[in-house]
Amino acid sequence: MSDPTPPIIILDKSQMAENIGAVARVMANFGLSELRLVAPRDGWPQERAWATASGADWVLEGIKVFDSVAEAVADLNTVFATTARPRETRQPVRTPREAARVLYDDRASGLGVGLLFGGERAGLETSDIALCQGIVTIPIDPRHQSLNLAQAVAINAYEWRTLVLDAPPPNFREGEPPASGALMLGMYEHLEKELDAAGFFHPPEKFRSMSQNLRVMLGRAAFTAQEAATFRGVITALSKGRGRVLARLAKKAAGEEPR
Repeated sequence: MSDPTPPIIILDKSQMAENIGAVARVMANFGLSELRLVAPRDGWPQERAWATASGADWVLEGIKVFDSVAEAVADLNTVFATTARPRETRQPVRTPREAARVLYDDRASGLGVGLLFGGERAGLETSDIALCQGIVTIPIDPRHQSLNLAQAVAINAYEWRTLVLDAPPPNFREGEPPASGALMLGMYEHLEKELDAAGFFHPPEKFRSMSQNLRVMLGRAAFTAQEAATFRGVITALSKGRGRVLARLAKKAAGEEPR
């Protein structure tokens, strides 16, 4: 069996062309080739990136640009967010070596996989981490935690490359694969819309944190496409039931039905 296609690297709100070029360089060093940019600060293409890519032109020339993380991960099944701290989410936290093993098995099973990296200064938003299936944290010395973007990509790419060169056969995946990011996002938004209509998000300023918690909780279940569709059917059935209850209450209030 040929080696699995490497994971896709996704850079969110990257700020400097030189850093994009440096990421392309280390990707090429370790056999990764597909790079996606989410809302790069200075747009794309940026001529300065080619200088720091040191000849890794095919990576830069193949870059795809997206407006949001949700769009960039829509066709992927397993995406890990790389961050120095888990923040408010309760997601599995892995080292780059552990993450490489999971990504290798999933990619060998035909799933789309990727690694998400935040911008140089701000890192990743919790709402974007909530769209991922886990967190990758590099075990650096706490006395000096400064690690630049290309270094973080290089460490993860190295672990992938090492695994590919000396890996046992991938684990056999039983059952259906997990749903894509697009299907899961549609399910999340459907649920949130109905919960909002039912007054669940109270007070309103808690909508963001509550919706993120729901997404992380449901994301851990690793829904298949069929399960996501079934869950949306449940949401629809419950929302229609709510409508019938409200209609009956309105009729009672108007005196159209006996109390």
